[in-house]
Amino acid sequence: MGMDAPTITLNDEAGRSLLCYIERTIEVEGEEYLLLMPADSPVEIFAWDEDADEEESEPTLVSEDDEIDAIFATAKAVLGELNLTLKRSAVTLTVEGELPDTDEEDDLVDEDDEEEGYEELQLLATFYHEEQEYAIYAPLDPYLILTRLDENGEPQLLSDEELKKLEPILPAIEDELFYEELD
Repeated sequence: MGMDAPTITLNDEAGRSLLCYIERTIEVEGEEYLLLMPADSPVEIFAWDEDADEEESEPTLVSEDDEIDAIFATAKAVLGELNLTLKRSAVTLTVEGELPDTDEEDDLVDEDDEEEGYEELQLLATFYHEEQEYAIYAPLDPYLILTRLDENGEPQLLSDEELKKLEPILPAIEDELFYEELD
């Protein structure tokens, strides 16, 4: 991930923005697509099911805007203690600042994505809001966002149909990026 890579700002329907590095430009069937990586670290907030047994407790990703709104101030304060600034950015929540070194024991392996196998996440913080336990994680794998350039040269999030069309080529692109970083 190059700091010298050009950047572009991605906006969503809610008017939120996300500064991204342009990792790759891809042309598919005459359309130009950009593979973007957020400049700040993406984070995901999970809610723990408190009724379940410790062993069986499954975290659920908090993705509803109103739930994020309800817990945002608390999550921001908890991350502030780690010198991280939580941002309500487009596409994903992000934090500005240096992520702490990973502590292997605290990492969560999220296995609900059958196709990819699993996603490794680094635990940043836990907190309670109205007696519900939440945990904030940062994905350890690169977080890539595929966008299409509109006629004004602005990146646009892809529709579900476009994503389905491009899905078959994504693994090859990710492999290519990954191997380039190893060189």
